[in-house]
Amino acid sequence: MTNRKQSSSKMASQASSILSDKSSSQIQKSLAASVLSQTKTTHQTGAAMESKASSVLQSDKYSAETKSLAASVLSQSNKAR
Repeated sequence: MTNRKQSSSKMASQASSILSDKSSSQIQKSLAASVLSQTKTTHQTGAAMESKASSVLQSDKYSAETKSLAASVLSQSNKAR
């Protein structure tokens, strides 16, 4: 089943800010890159990124901003997986 969702311009802007911020964590940058790669395209989240985003959402150690990126990434995943 193809997922036709795309990253919103608000999420893309947030992701861009995270990628340019030297203090952003590696996980934030990874999720932000995935969000940007799904802006104005129908690309789907890969299985490895789905797993990473899922782990972020289930953990208490990540910020709301990081969890927001993870949620956006998961919303664009392959629903058949």
